[in-house]
Amino acid sequence: MSVADETGGRAQRIRAKAQEMQEAADRAADPRERQRLQDKARRLRERSDQVTTQGDHGTNAL
Repeated sequence: MSVADETGGRAQRIRAKAQEMQEAADRAADPRERQRLQDKARRLRERSDQVTTQGDHGTNAL
């Protein structure tokens, strides 16, 4: 397994978790809980983007 494959898999898992958090936020009745879950989903999406970018840089260096 290459570094790019590992990075892509990790980014995909993070995106899936972000999607779960967003769906939970959509179902949340409490406004504070909804906001907390939306913030967590946003942070996870940003993290996924960072992981993807890091993987891209790693493969470009080869």
